[in-house]
Amino acid sequence: MANGDEAALAVLYDRWMQAVYSLAMHLLRDADEAEDVVEETFWQAWQRAATFDATRGTVRSWLLMIGRSRALDRLRARQRQRDEIVKDSDQLLSVAADSDPLLDAEGAERRTLVLQALQELPDDQRRALELAYFRGLSQTEVAEFLGEPLGTIKTRMRLGMQKLRNKLFTLREETA
Repeated sequence: MANGDEAALAVLYDRWMQAVYSLAMHLLRDADEAEDVVEETFWQAWQRAATFDATRGTVRSWLLMIGRSRALDRLRARQRQRDEIVKDSDQLLSVAADSDPLLDAEGAERRTLVLQALQELPDDQRRALELAYFRGLSQTEVAEFLGEPLGTIKTRMRLGMQKLRNKLFTLREETA
């Protein structure tokens, strides 16, 4: 493989693909991402075949180390994205809470009511709605981001919207 023999890569892939996939699946718990890690692992092995040193370990351990590194990179990227969303949500809540009621009393009241209603939702419903409405993610993207089935995300968003609608309708009647 170090000499550019594609047949050697095919043999290596056939022999070790399942082990790399199993490791990636165990770490990521996402079939699509695990498949991507397998592809990245064998691409890196192909690119760096000349650096393999049999005195330092087996081919299996070399491939699994590459696969583990690629999977951990993806986990770190997920966490950074989650942290960014939490930070953005906190900033949005802070900006909305800091609105000057003298400039827009009605708008400030609405924002306050919506924010209060959002805070009263269960965390999983609130998070799905924040990702969709404040970050502009589709339901499919929300499901992928949270690592949840699409049907679960659709249900959470529907239930969350129903609760918001009911809560805001009740609050509107109280303030009228």
